[in-house]
Amino acid sequence: MHTTIQKSIKKSWAGAIAQPASEFPPTPLPIISGKIPDGLRGTLYRNGPARLERGGKRLGHWFDGDGAILAVHFNDAGATGVYRYVQTAEYQAESQAGRFLYGVYGTNTPGPIWQRWHQQIKNAANTSVLALPDKLLALWEATNPYALDLETLETKGLDDLGALDRLPYSAHYKRDPHTGEIFNFGVSIAGSVQLNLYKSDRTGKINQKTAFKLDRYSVIHDFVLTQKYLVFFVPPMGMKTFSMLAGLTTFSESLLWKPQLGTQVLIFDRENLSLVSRGETEPWFNWHFGNGYEDDQGTVVLDLVRYSDFHQTNEFLREIVTGETHTLSRGTLYQIRLNPQTAKVTAIEEVFHRKCEFPVVERSQVGQPWRYTYVSSLSPTADIQKDLFGVITRFDYQTETFTEADLGANRYVSEPIHAQDSQNPQQGWVIVVVYDGNAHSSEVWVFDCDRLEAEPVCQLGLPSVIPHSFHGTWKPA
Repeated sequence: MHTTIQKSIKKSWAGAIAQPASEFPPTPLPIISGKIPDGLRGTLYRNGPARLERGGKRLGHWFDGDGAILAVHFNDAGATGVYRYVQTAEYQAESQAGRFLYGVYGTNTPGPIWQRWHQQIKNAANTSVLALPDKLLALWEATNPYALDLETLETKGLDDLGALDRLPYSAHYKRDPHTGEIFNFGVSIAGSVQLNLYKSDRTGKINQKTAFKLDRYSVIHDFVLTQKYLVFFVPPMGMKTFSMLAGLTTFSESLLWKPQLGTQVLIFDRENLSLVSRGETEPWFNWHFGNGYEDDQGTVVLDLVRYSDFHQTNEFLREIVTGETHTLSRGTLYQIRLNPQTAKVTAIEEVFHRKCEFPVVERSQVGQPWRYTYVSSLSPTADIQKDLFGVITRFDYQTETFTEADLGANRYVSEPIHAQDSQNPQQGWVIVVVYDGNAHSSEVWVFDCDRLEAEPVCQLGLPSVIPHSFHGTWKPA
């Protein structure tokens, strides 16, 4: 009798994060196929964790990687790409030391446990970007953003937007397409747990802020802006505060899932940031919302990607760092209706049943009635426990149908970004960064919004591999 040992074979998506990413200076991008649309003028920015290893040590969670920004400038001469790490103070210190020095979300500070008490947390600057008229902000969750040059991506330094002090500024701002106002939040845990709300003008300068005390710590990653309100869902969670502060557990490991608490609903007036109503609904976890608005009856209608609990999605995201995932984590697209005056949820419906994430809408429709939500999703034949997204899907709320672009075997897609055509307001494009595991290369693909199932209208080559990233934005020319 003998035992056969089956060697583990990693999925090809692991190639994108096997090594730290390589920066490149402003570089003309070759057109692999098709043609850049005449009305596609502006810049695509993307942010994500680009370095997951240093000094032979691997980080403990995908959220912990050092942020790097990709910019693709589209102009009359073609497309130019530039890719640079955000030069945070912590990144520079670790680069000089040649090893990790700080704790992050799922990684403790290296060294003896007694050195971790009130450990310094690294600003990873790796989650999203906010393009302002005179600067680009690299956004994280727990601290101030870093400002970068819009063209060269040179890091300028920490930015407090005129009023942040040391309060956190979330990666998921909302920008009103009509007024230009920018809304955001941050959860702080010094002393008490507070939800800090910010309202800025179009330049990003904060002109109004307030704080609302929460009765528990929870991972609040995103919110919804409507014509009148800011809507927050507070998942049923808690924290092992002492073990985290003492360095016995990472921040990630200290988080507790408490479904018996139910999900809190908090609704604030967008004009004065005051609480309008609070309520409770059934337990779930969500990272991201797509959009929201009030219908003719005053009901808030919104969509989000919903999970049955927190630990499964968090563990799946942790496993990505290792190059292999095994946890069953399934988030699907839901539409929810609620009464803003009572915060009572009146309807919950799953609208797209396949595993998906990163719901986005056209920029001009944020906080307004909308028809299409775009998501990254799994192919119907993919392994739900081991594969990353390889399909772009557009869900149509009017017809309750979807169209999609399947990128093909061993190709993986980032969050879809919508870009409006500068010459024809009715025309839109979907831009994605694709990792091709067959060729170990990265490309930029442009799709016609109304012909997602067709071949991309343009494919551009990138000088080096861009690791799987989180969020991005489109800045029109």
